[in-house]
Amino acid sequence: MKISIVVPAYNEEKLIGATLARIGESAVAFTRAGMETELIVCNNNSTDRTGELAAAAGARVVFEPVNQIGRARNTGAAAATGDWLLFIDADSHPSPALLADVATAVQSGRYLAGGATLRLDGEGGYWAARMVVRVWNQMSRVVKIMAGSFIFCETAAFREIGGFDLRLYASEEIDLSQRLKKVARRRNRRLIMLHRHPLLTSARKLHLYGTREHLRFLARTFWARGGTLRNPKDCNIWYDGRR
Repeated sequence: MKISIVVPAYNEEKLIGATLARIGESAVAFTRAGMETELIVCNNNSTDRTGELAAAAGARVVFEPVNQIGRARNTGAAAATGDWLLFIDADSHPSPALLADVATAVQSGRYLAGGATLRLDGEGGYWAARMVVRVWNQMSRVVKIMAGSFIFCETAAFREIGGFDLRLYASEEIDLSQRLKKVARRRNRRLIMLHRHPLLTSARKLHLYGTREHLRFLARTFWARGGTLRNPKDCNIWYDGRR
């Protein structure tokens, strides 16, 4: 069995080296489980040295000219040759224990896809962020909704449903989770949310964007009934390139 690790990256020269190093260290868990791996970085139209640094770290680099996180993940997945896909964001660090849990879930045959609970790096005194993450972790475990920063799924199922919906510029992981759950039910399988070893992911958006910007986006999304999720200008928190 082979796992294709796909890392979408847009202007991530500050973080990509450390992220890929951490992924490489943690992916030993797959080797110990008798699984092959490949590492693919999708350079999503970066204007910095992201692609160069990823290649120097030993990753296979593919290029996606349109800035969109779902599109970048789809492009990386299209180049993958593994039986399973594992999407990890460029600002997230999985532990060996987490990837060992992924290997166990994959080899059990009971699951079609899964994700992991989250732990923020550098959240500091952001009590509201800690509360949001706590609520998200509980909800994701109950409802089986995967966070975009860490998703693993069977490659055939991912391709069957057409991957991430390219009409969405945010919350595309929620849509993917719902569609994968339908496929899982038809195949008498399930989605799993791993929680023993949370994924360490960056809290940089808390530092780069003020509370007012986050609340404004949430309010506009509510009043537009999700319409903002289909407009990259409305999703500037993800696309304005601030790093």
